[in-house]
Amino acid sequence: MARLKLSKQALTQEQERLKLYQRLLPSLDLKRRQLSVAVRRAETELALLEAERAALTERIGEELPMLAHPDFNLGGLVVLERVETGEENVVGVRLPVFRGTRYRVADYSRLATPAWVDVLVARLKQALELEVRRDIAARRLSILRHQLRRVTQRVNLFEKVLIPTARNNIKRIRLHLDEADRTAVVISKLAKRKQQAARGGMA
Repeated sequence: MARLKLSKQALTQEQERLKLYQRLLPSLDLKRRQLSVAVRRAETELALLEAERAALTERIGEELPMLAHPDFNLGGLVVLERVETGEENVVGVRLPVFRGTRYRVADYSRLATPAWVDVLVARLKQALELEVRRDIAARRLSILRHQLRRVTQRVNLFEKVLIPTARNNIKRIRLHLDEADRTAVVISKLAKRKQQAARGGMA
């Protein structure tokens, strides 16, 4: 750590630093509060999607009890082919946004298969979409939490380190400069007395 210079120039630099920190802190703190709100919203969104997924699983169990049979094979009936996502800016943070999904449904004869297979296809699509939306919501929450941590660290750095250090440095420099001024005044008075005494001795 660089040694603090106890000069007028150093005092000006520290005062400028303090002004800059005090100007930046409110906007950082505002961003921290906005991110906290965004995190709570993302947590709620994720919890709702998880509840929706649990409700859908229960509904499928009630509608299609035959799926519990060990010989029943769903492999390849509905395949998720593509997930379409976008991006949005929330409090200066880029977050993924769900746009849609595309599926491939295996060919099956509607005449040769039971009617409930159509219901199964619809529910599988819903389940896959919910899973994708849940994963995106979890990613959004993770990104927001990370950003909140970073901004909170910066706010703490400003509040607990940079601003108190700048104030302390300003105080130390001022004390030193005041002491130097007093010393200069005393030396000046002593020099004046010596000159007067020397003149008086010559008379």
